[in-house]
Amino acid sequence: MADMKAKREIERKYETGDGGPPDLTGVLTGVGPVAAVVDQGAAELDAVYYDTPDERLTAGGLTLRRRTGGHDAGWHLKLPVTTGVRDEIHAPLSDTVPPALAALARSRVRDGELLPLVRLRTRRGTRHLVDADGTPLAEVVVDAVRAERLTGHGGTAQWTEIEVELADDGDPALLDAVDTRLREAGVRPSPAPSKLARALTETAPPDQPAPARHKAPKTAGDHVLAYLRAQRDALVALDPAVRRDEYDSVHRMRVATRRLRSALRTYRTVLDRTATDPLRAELKQLATELGRDRDQEVLTEHLTAALDDLPYTLVTGPVRTRLRTWSGTAHGDARRRIVADLDSDRHLALLDALDALLADPPLRPAAAGKPAKVIAKAVRKELAALSALLRQALDLPPGHDRDLALHEARKRAKATRYAAEAAVPALGDPASALVKAAKSLQSLLGDHQDSVMARRTLRELAGQAHTAGESAFTYGVLYGREEQRAAELEARLPETWRAIKKDNKQVKQAKQGRKAKQVKKGTAL
Repeated sequence: MADMKAKREIERKYETGDGGPPDLTGVLTGVGPVAAVVDQGAAELDAVYYDTPDERLTAGGLTLRRRTGGHDAGWHLKLPVTTGVRDEIHAPLSDTVPPALAALARSRVRDGELLPLVRLRTRRGTRHLVDADGTPLAEVVVDAVRAERLTGHGGTAQWTEIEVELADDGDPALLDAVDTRLREAGVRPSPAPSKLARALTETAPPDQPAPARHKAPKTAGDHVLAYLRAQRDALVALDPAVRRDEYDSVHRMRVATRRLRSALRTYRTVLDRTATDPLRAELKQLATELGRDRDQEVLTEHLTAALDDLPYTLVTGPVRTRLRTWSGTAHGDARRRIVADLDSDRHLALLDALDALLADPPLRPAAAGKPAKVIAKAVRKELAALSALLRQALDLPPGHDRDLALHEARKRAKATRYAAEAAVPALGDPASALVKAAKSLQSLLGDHQDSVMARRTLRELAGQAHTAGESAFTYGVLYGREEQRAAELEARLPETWRAIKKDNKQVKQAKQGRKAKQVKKGTAL
């Protein structure tokens, strides 16, 4: 991906007639008014947009085009970030889709074929909004667009729109100020998220069916499927971010994977486990692969913070250098494994299997039941299992066996939290209270597990340092501090668990007090 360039695009789109935007001189920004509007001339752009025949990229908010004309001719893949914000990945002009861009779209395209669907020919007039020093604050373009569908009946459409794009490191408040000026002049925001989306809509055959929309969930099965669908969507959407090594992307994909796996186990009364257990096994494999990099990242941050907290008189030898080397090597190896896994046929088969499950779910009779009964029962079962595991762990003496037992309790705390998350839309405040309580316990147990892993790593680094003839003193000091920290965390567990039991009691009381009124709405727990 060395020949690709990435740019964050923060823009807003507006509909307009044949005229251009109003005078934007004097629009206030965070550092002063727009001093001038500088005409940059006009350009002819010719872009062919690619997608699968069933428009999977468009459905996910992605656009892939090959464009000539203008200053940035080449291939562009735009990935949604938030509303009005996209990352644009640019690759040099070529006759076929660059492999690096195809990889970023792989989770959506899979074994499908990317074909030219729409051609847009645009006459673009560009203006720069600049400050008193002539520094660009934003770019305003007026695009006269002619769209032609390249498949089917070959429909056409044309329109004119205005785009306002913030300059690099620009003040987002400027877009609000420009928006106010445009609205005052009668210019309205475009209802279409992109040119491609509008072109596909306006050139569609008259008999083309409307996109399927999911109905509001009513039954227990509806709610479980809605939760699974959201996690499947997250798993697919995060694929490009993980490939690009964006901050926290591996962690977020791992969480989506775990939520899927946990929900499939928790709600076995809703979905037939003979169909879901194979999926859980594949999700476990993916979570394990993602975990190597995420665990490494967390452990590095933990050890670095612990080292920073030491007085300099207790730091002997090249401790920081050894820690950086250990971290960097492990991160590189983990990333190569993750990308290889995402590129594998096995991963594509997993995504296809999730799609098939959601399209034709193996529902059991309980799926037709009321959420207040079916989902609440599953959540309470998770909480009971968590209670048993934590009680067993606290009965053990401090040491290796207790560490293992607390780690198992931590995993069950996550499962309880995810089960309650899935229940929130159906059960309301009682489930939300349980999410908060389980998250608190999960955080405490997670800190304890981080300390366990830190001590294991410190022993390894101390051995390497000793073999290299370096002082192992600092590693011993850090190890001792981690032991003390773990003991303090364990001492807090009984109090934390008592608070959770209190929250659970309130949950039960909420159910008893509200059941008569709310069971029809599916909100009693």
